[in-house]
Amino acid sequence: MKRTIITSMLLSLILLSSSCKTTRDAVAAKSKPSTEKSSKKKPKFKSYSKVITSDAVTDDGLFKTHQVDEDFFYEIPTDLLEKDMLWVTRIAQIPSNLGGGYMNAGSKTNQQVVSWQRFQDKILLKVKSYSEVALDETAAINNSVKVNNYEPTMYAFDIQAFSKDSTAVVVNVTKFFNSDVPSISGLSPRLRKQYKVRSLDKSRSFINSVKSFPENIEVKQDFTFTASEPPSNGSVGSISMQVNQSMILLPEVAMQPRLYDPRVGFFTVGQIDYSSKALKADEKTYIRRWRLEPKDPEAYARGELVEPIKPIVYYLDPGTPENLKEYIKQGIEDWQKPFETAGFKNAIIAKDAPTLEEDPEFSPEDIRYSVVRYVASTTRNAVGPSVSDPRSGEIIESDIIWYHNHLRSYRNRYLLETGAANPSARTLDTDAKEIGEMMRQVIAHEVGHALGFPHNMAASYAYDVEDYRDGEFTQKNGIAASLMDYARYNYIAQPGDKNIRFVRQMGPYDHYAANWGYRVIPNATSPEQETATLNGWIMQKANDPVYKFGRQSSRFDPQSQTEAIGNDPIKASTYGVKNLKYVALNLPQWTSQKTDNYDDLEELYRELLGVYSRYVGHVVTNVGGVNEDLKKPTQSGPVYSTVDKKTQKESVEWIKNNVIETPTWLVDKKIVQNINPDGYFDVLRSVQVRHLNSLLSHDRIGRLINSETVDTDYYSALDMLQDVRKAVFSSSKVDIYKRNIQRAYVDRLNYLMTETPRRSTYNVAQSDVRALVRGELKALQSTLRSKRNASSSKVNRYHYEDLLARVDLILNPR
Repeated sequence: MKRTIITSMLLSLILLSSSCKTTRDAVAAKSKPSTEKSSKKKPKFKSYSKVITSDAVTDDGLFKTHQVDEDFFYEIPTDLLEKDMLWVTRIAQIPSNLGGGYMNAGSKTNQQVVSWQRFQDKILLKVKSYSEVALDETAAINNSVKVNNYEPTMYAFDIQAFSKDSTAVVVNVTKFFNSDVPSISGLSPRLRKQYKVRSLDKSRSFINSVKSFPENIEVKQDFTFTASEPPSNGSVGSISMQVNQSMILLPEVAMQPRLYDPRVGFFTVGQIDYSSKALKADEKTYIRRWRLEPKDPEAYARGELVEPIKPIVYYLDPGTPENLKEYIKQGIEDWQKPFETAGFKNAIIAKDAPTLEEDPEFSPEDIRYSVVRYVASTTRNAVGPSVSDPRSGEIIESDIIWYHNHLRSYRNRYLLETGAANPSARTLDTDAKEIGEMMRQVIAHEVGHALGFPHNMAASYAYDVEDYRDGEFTQKNGIAASLMDYARYNYIAQPGDKNIRFVRQMGPYDHYAANWGYRVIPNATSPEQETATLNGWIMQKANDPVYKFGRQSSRFDPQSQTEAIGNDPIKASTYGVKNLKYVALNLPQWTSQKTDNYDDLEELYRELLGVYSRYVGHVVTNVGGVNEDLKKPTQSGPVYSTVDKKTQKESVEWIKNNVIETPTWLVDKKIVQNINPDGYFDVLRSVQVRHLNSLLSHDRIGRLINSETVDTDYYSALDMLQDVRKAVFSSSKVDIYKRNIQRAYVDRLNYLMTETPRRSTYNVAQSDVRALVRGELKALQSTLRSKRNASSSKVNRYHYEDLLARVDLILNPR
């Protein structure tokens, strides 16, 4: 009985427990989502149609670009991830005076190679460098190059969606283009500091347009920065500008580079190749040039003229004045002849920009187009920048910049430098055809830069000074062997010389350099396989000065001087100064007497002082001068040789006669008393002192000391210092001008005794410089005492006493 009761109780408890569990499970079932529903996660990416809606405005090209309301999206094909693209930032519209007049609509502010890369759920915009590479990508060191040159990330984008066929990723680029990303902002750190830029005002900044083309994408942004000291419209307290971003797909296979040889002038790109088999990283330098490939390689190889597959085309800015278009086109197409020397016909072409009706997509900022831009600016300049592939040196695009007021510079120089021998230059209203010819040559010069050619400052040294007075010679040869020299006018020709060409033109060196850089060498499949042929072309011309290249940086070389012509600076400057005296005498008649005001007279007089100063500087370079003749070891003779003693001594004598002995012709009362109330004596002093200081410079004295180590018959530093001291203090007539230069001389000796230049090729303090200067100061003391005692002028006695006190203070500082 008892067992039956216990069994019954246990059964009841089991049933109750089962009933409670069923109730709990039912409640739990109601309060918890189903297992099937809880297993679904929120998708990482939105569907394509949710991001790129039916309202999207789409532009198909390199990437598809979409605008949805105020947002912009890039649809990046996955097969274009990791591909190299060139990103170029340009100013499309610019406020007045930004950059001090040397920036303009079209100015490039940055260029960089980028690639789009996927990392997890993001797309990274990476900036790449080709300055350090392993050209042999199979070499083990290639990995070391990568890990020791990690690419910076410009921006990281969240992946929004994938295309419907999953072949492209979609990112929102709105925030990126509306942000102040320094490398693409258009404002350099220097300009930000100069104008006290605080921040980008996002309320006044926006994306203007996004356009996609087959190989590039163009974006225009309107930026407004808050700035305490903007370059113009200061009351607004901001800088507004429009910036264009160009991104172009670089060729999958880079153009075959051509190795640089310093004996032929080219702009360059450089790489350090760590995969070289040399016992160090191999520095490789390639020339910058356009990709010109013959349409018919077989005909080209036979020596026939062949058109290139893709010619170089320049479009004229729609804002170009109609009366100048003819000359600009001629300047561009003048390079057709040198390209013919390289085997190409119609290699470079000038065209008018298409009208809006002809091509509504045309934009001067579009990286597909090279444009000669005509800039409404008071700046007097023209430039020829270009954009190139850093992997190979291939020039992708270039813009020639012509500033409106630049023609005034050429009119002024034409009058000042040729007016004595050239009657047609003696006017403020220069003949339109002559102005056009000047513009043509300037455009051709700037196009030369855009083709890869730097200045060749040795080209004018190729011709004898007397050749410039020969009409037949100048008409045939111009005034330099290359248009790329800074030789603008024939300032040597004298009154009465007949049939003279006064303006520069294309020369034989331009044909030679174009052939060397652009001629395709058949069967050469690497840069190294070209070198023997290229060297052979150089050696054929090696002893002819017409084909010599002279670097602009060679400030010590009298053969390679800016604005100089002729192979004898003393003789050329003598002719030049003689002509300037004639011009100075007639300047009022050619200017103020025609205009009935003194504005042009003042402008031209100040420029005349600059012209005179250049002529003097050409002679100064002879002193301590070193000729640079770039050579390979297989060529005879040294690369560097000292200017001979006789020429140096004659140069100091010329400086004495034309600078230290007062050039009073520069202080013409008919000029100075009509343009300035005072300071006439100081105008001349500043010109004289500039060249005295240049003559007595640490680097020049150092080169003279150096000549003692390599020459047997040399012009020593002591010779020069003694000759200059005697020149400054030899004159019996001492007036305000002479007192000025004597004080300047003592001040300069003080500088040489007490100052050390920041950059010097030798240790000044432990050289002979200060010993020589101390000796000159002591010799000067005796001269000053003698002159003081012999002087009948109280002013001059005071002057000499003052100089003695200055010298004593230098020798015995307190």
